[in-house]
Amino acid sequence: MSPESRSQAIAAAVILLGAGLVIYFLPSIVLWIGNFSPTLGIAVGAGLILAFFAVFWLRARYQRSRGK
Repeated sequence: MSPESRSQAIAAAVILLGAGLVIYFLPSIVLWIGNFSPTLGIAVGAGLILAFFAVFWLRARYQRSRGK
């Protein structure tokens, strides 16, 4: 395995692990915040889901800027 593909595999594993943890705890987080403000709970839930896609979008931009 080349060093480049190894770093890509590690990055993918970290992203998937982090996303898995966030998605696993998302209902608890949203319900806890929703006790204070339902609107804030919705905003935090939507923000966490959007952050998942933002990570991939930023990674794609980084890869394009490197010319890959």
